[in-house]
Amino acid sequence: MAYDALFQPMKIGTMEVKNRIKMAAMGIHDAELTNPDGSYTDRGIQYFIERAKGGVGLITTGAMQVQNHFEADAHATTISNAGQGYVDGMKKLTAGVHQYGAKIITQLTAGTGRQNPIWLSDASDPIGPSDGLPNVWKPSIKHRALTPEEIRKYYIEGFKKGAVVAKEAGFDGIEIHAVHEGYLLDQFATAAMNWRDDEFGGSVENRLRFCKEIIDAIHESCGEDYPVLMRYSVVSKMKNWNDGALPGEEYQEFGRDYQESIEIAQYLEKIGYAALDVDNGTYDSWYWPHPPVYMPEYCNLKDVTFLKKHVNIPVYCAGKMADPEVCNDEIAKGNIDGVALARILLADPEWANKAQANIKDEIKPCIGCHIGCLGRLFQGKRMGCAINPECGSEICYHYEKSDIQKHIVIVGGGIAGMEAALDATKKGYLATVYEASNQLGGAFISASAMSFKKEDKKLIQWYIHECQKAGVQFIMNTKITPDLIDSLQFDELIIATGAKARQLSNIKGLEKVKVINAKDALLHPEIVGEKVTIIGGGLTGIEMAYDMVLSGKQVEVVEMKDSILGMDVVCAANGQMLQQIIKYYHIPVHLSASIDHFEEGKVYYTQDNTQHVIECDTIISSIGYISDNQLYDTLKDKYKDHIHLIGDSLQVSNLLGATWSAAELIQKL
Repeated sequence: MAYDALFQPMKIGTMEVKNRIKMAAMGIHDAELTNPDGSYTDRGIQYFIERAKGGVGLITTGAMQVQNHFEADAHATTISNAGQGYVDGMKKLTAGVHQYGAKIITQLTAGTGRQNPIWLSDASDPIGPSDGLPNVWKPSIKHRALTPEEIRKYYIEGFKKGAVVAKEAGFDGIEIHAVHEGYLLDQFATAAMNWRDDEFGGSVENRLRFCKEIIDAIHESCGEDYPVLMRYSVVSKMKNWNDGALPGEEYQEFGRDYQESIEIAQYLEKIGYAALDVDNGTYDSWYWPHPPVYMPEYCNLKDVTFLKKHVNIPVYCAGKMADPEVCNDEIAKGNIDGVALARILLADPEWANKAQANIKDEIKPCIGCHIGCLGRLFQGKRMGCAINPECGSEICYHYEKSDIQKHIVIVGGGIAGMEAALDATKKGYLATVYEASNQLGGAFISASAMSFKKEDKKLIQWYIHECQKAGVQFIMNTKITPDLIDSLQFDELIIATGAKARQLSNIKGLEKVKVINAKDALLHPEIVGEKVTIIGGGLTGIEMAYDMVLSGKQVEVVEMKDSILGMDVVCAANGQMLQQIIKYYHIPVHLSASIDHFEEGKVYYTQDNTQHVIECDTIISSIGYISDNQLYDTLKDKYKDHIHLIGDSLQVSNLLGATWSAAELIQKL
């Protein structure tokens, strides 16, 4: 068997788990996946069952509030007041997971404390461990300390009742959320945030009294042998309030450091917690618990390995643990006991099965974009995955072989085109892709060119490999014209010609300077000089600036809007890290700035009614894209219902728009 250590059974308290792979908790709270009582719809249930079917040993469902006295608007449904309908609904879930040999636990949470944006409401009652604790989203708002009576009445009783309901619903255990990520229990546990002088403050035992009373209540109501795990962060990765540390940065820990972490973890073990699911960070350093593409692989492994040396209960490591070979080796060496996978299992629910079958190259790589998962969650949308359209919609996708043999012709070999081709073959259709260049990947080739986008490069290769394996025919170096289309035999024609870069215009001196568009700059770094001005502070512009600074270039960014990134789909974790990167590397970003004119080696811009000049040897335009649907417009009247647009040629978007539009179209054909 491949990766013996990774697939070795383990025990968490009295619970036996078939392997060392844990599906970490990820919130699904929308009406498509959850019922009003907090149980999961058939669609939500199937989402979890697919991961159990994919070989995961232990599944953790998303956090469920235990009280609704505080934060009631954010968590109107709580497990502690869930009725028989919740129990019956969750029995379907737990039974479905158990049939594949996996165990399943539910995550119960005390909530957010200083991290919930609901406290921004004038009518709110912002609570936390300490009087005067600043809110994450608006530091001028100060939280008040919960009273011991409130802690016991609303929280401890809630955990007790909630655990009983969870056990009745068939869950194999509970995970407490969390002394992790700066949530309420984490604020109580960490001395830098807990300034109390009563029984819930001061010593480690007092700061952890909240956690002790929770587990005591659960064991009292569910039995001493009912496993209770803890979601845990080793260190806070904070330089100050709302000021996170970057990987490799030298800094003084403001929050929980190694020594405090040892004491807390050992005390959690002492009071009965059966395992720790471990990462790093808080909302002040949100890119640690939710590592975006800019974070290194295995970003928390060093710290989790350190913690493992100081406790005797199982320790799972979370955070970009993508390679099963690395996971296996770390477990075999005793550095960790298991891996907690989150977005990786959204991208590919078969990760475990593929690892066990020793075909890790067929695992679809998560690229850390956060577009479909955390980003959508915070927009109030259904959680999904940018590179796996079926995620969260498993019950809706049907790829039964069709009785009708269809030939699908796809123009454009980018991600949208390859997704459409691959999905078409799942229905038994013949798919032919025409690509004008000698490379597959489309706009994603340039998007993946940056040094920190290794997984993006792997994703292109994954699509090529899977399409070839499925029998997709690629016709390369072929410019599609209307005449060529007319000569082809097909049942459906899909246009996936992508988008064209917007061009600068109406700027004095533009004709005297060479302006490179972002795509060309990424594909041909040799044409980029050492002193660069990037016009446009969107996601691409800022990412390029970072990548160029890493290679030693001097870069300045000019943005006409009053903020960077400018895309509501950019997850806060990604955006927060980019802001820290700009500050750490001292990248000048000029906001609310308009280009006046160009001179050779100079860019003149106006900001606050004052003209400024940047001296540079390279000007890069990164001002967005326009859909390239000229071919579609030429052919749409002739082919009517048999011609279709997908990806950026339909609407300039992102990777999610490319894959989802392709998959949704194929379902209809």
